[in-house]
Amino acid sequence: MPVHAFIFPGQGSQFAGMGRDLAAAFAPAREVFQEVDEALGEKLSKLMFSGPIEELTLTQNTQPALMAVSLAVLRVLESEGGLRLADRATLVAGHSLGEYSALAAAASLGIADTARLLRVRGNAMQKAVPAGEGGMAALLGVELDQAREICEAAAVVPVEAGEKPRREVIEIANDNGGGQVVISGAAGAVARAIDIAKARGVKRAMPLPVSAPFHCSLMAPAAETMREALAEAAVRPPSVPIIANVTAAKVTAPDRIRELLVAQVTGTVRWRESVLAMTAIGIDSFVELGAGKVLSGLIKRIAPDAATRSAGTPEDIEALLKTF
Repeated sequence: MPVHAFIFPGQGSQFAGMGRDLAAAFAPAREVFQEVDEALGEKLSKLMFSGPIEELTLTQNTQPALMAVSLAVLRVLESEGGLRLADRATLVAGHSLGEYSALAAAASLGIADTARLLRVRGNAMQKAVPAGEGGMAALLGVELDQAREICEAAAVVPVEAGEKPRREVIEIANDNGGGQVVISGAAGAVARAIDIAKARGVKRAMPLPVSAPFHCSLMAPAAETMREALAEAAVRPPSVPIIANVTAAKVTAPDRIRELLVAQVTGTVRWRESVLAMTAIGIDSFVELGAGKVLSGLIKRIAPDAATRSAGTPEDIEALLKTF
């Protein structure tokens, strides 16, 4: 029998209209969206279903919205198909904010608490660096060591003769696998990194349309905000272990989960290593729950022998239940 890991997408998977078909088709999905709306004190579901995409893409909205869709899919699988995650999954994992979705799916966090934590996280990450002072870029067709060398070179600020040398923050934000590495830091350093990458023959180097430099040390103020928020949150041992972004290793202890969620704000999302760690202990099937199929695409490049399935629509859910 296949050994399954359930995985949950992060920022970049959102689209206007996400979750609308689920809400129309399934009462359990509507209940999840209502629970998130009530937790936040606003109709986030209306923004998800109708847009505008510009407002949905704001970090403080995207993060709880993507979690809501993932948990709505899981709730439907449980109610319509009798699928219990604790019985069918050996591990869970999520990409960046998807780690919170994974913890909620494994009953380590409640859905309402997760929505509130993600709203705090999104606001804190947005406020940590003034608009325009930071940025992110994707490097395609590059290995991790090459990306690190590019960051090291780009950190050096050009100065006039006799001026004191200066450096700016530029770090690995996401090691996504398949030759895709995302870098993050000061705007000037990111721009230099793109030029250096192109000069070194990197297949593609492009700025990302993000509002802040996520997953780098410039996010330290946001990490402190999350430390305070998580200290107050009820965190329980998950029903199945979670693979943490910043360690690419299993974790189940609530206090350690809190620590790693704080570290994740400034740390690298080690997705490639996480997938390889899961396959190394026998995972041969990945089930992506939520909007889009981004993680399934990455896994096909990291672990081409593993089976991948995704569920984010009523049709996807019907197809997935036929295979379980």
